[in-house]
Amino acid sequence: MDDTKTDYTIIVPVYNEEDSILTLYGKLKKVLIDHGSHEIIFVDDGSTDQTFQNILECAERDKRVKIIKFRRNFGQSAALKSGFDYAAGETVITIDADLQNNPEDIPKLLKKFEEGYDVVCGWRKHRKDPFFRKKVPSKIFNWFCRRVSGQHLHDFGSTLRVYRREVVRSIRMYGDLHRYVLVLVAWKGYKILEVEVGHQPRKYGTTKYGSSRLVRGFLDILTVYFLEKYLSRPMHLFGTIGALSTALGTGIGLYLSFIRILFGTSISDRPLLLLAILLIIFGVQSFSIGLIGEMLTKYQYETNLKRPYDVEKQVNLNLPEEPHRREH
Repeated sequence: MDDTKTDYTIIVPVYNEEDSILTLYGKLKKVLIDHGSHEIIFVDDGSTDQTFQNILECAERDKRVKIIKFRRNFGQSAALKSGFDYAAGETVITIDADLQNNPEDIPKLLKKFEEGYDVVCGWRKHRKDPFFRKKVPSKIFNWFCRRVSGQHLHDFGSTLRVYRREVVRSIRMYGDLHRYVLVLVAWKGYKILEVEVGHQPRKYGTTKYGSSRLVRGFLDILTVYFLEKYLSRPMHLFGTIGALSTALGTGIGLYLSFIRILFGTSISDRPLLLLAILLIIFGVQSFSIGLIGEMLTKYQYETNLKRPYDVEKQVNLNLPEEPHRREH
């Protein structure tokens, strides 16, 4: 496949959405017919219903429909990452398969995208979801992401987005980090714009998310923050902690030595002596962790990262087993 001949790649992560596939495909084709060459990549994230068969039906009639089928359910982060890895288009569009996003909003996002933004994302201003189970957790999530990223966006959770190809190739994604793609993109300095889009009530199937994601989301964002800030320089974090701990322990030790020499005060039974020893030991250990982290970082940047998914089958892709790899 010649990458230069594909203008747009639409990535659709799918998990047990058998009733929506054919309708979504029809809507996407109507939208894309006037927007240059394109491909649609459906990523079947281990569906257990007739989802794969319905996608295969679309692929058999349209060679621009590609399928990546996982051996099991790896999660939305892995599904999006695989789509990013295999995308041939210069512009990458992501959309959910549940028909709550309206494909007819894509031209609106593309129009703004052509003004020079790196990412244009949809803002579901009038969400058609349960208030307590989805809207309230979403408000908390969005507030937290605004605080962490410094981006004043309303909707960090919408999958309907348009990216430049270079942006998606720069994203490291695993676990549940798909929720924080915009945070990661903002930290890298890319230009982001938000555009109001429509949102429909779920017609088929059941939602895969709920309020329980708040706790997991909080832990994930802490992970993202520390990884992005210190992944390439772990010694900055652990070295600083180690230096402060060692300095404090040494200071206490000097104080105890001073009063022992000048005043003959016994220090063997003083808790401060034990604290000084513990602080120095902790400081040395922190330095050691920092050095180990530096070695692991060096290894990471000199080798390819393992894919966070396992592909069982490809349809219409005609690509080698390994997808496009990001340069380290």
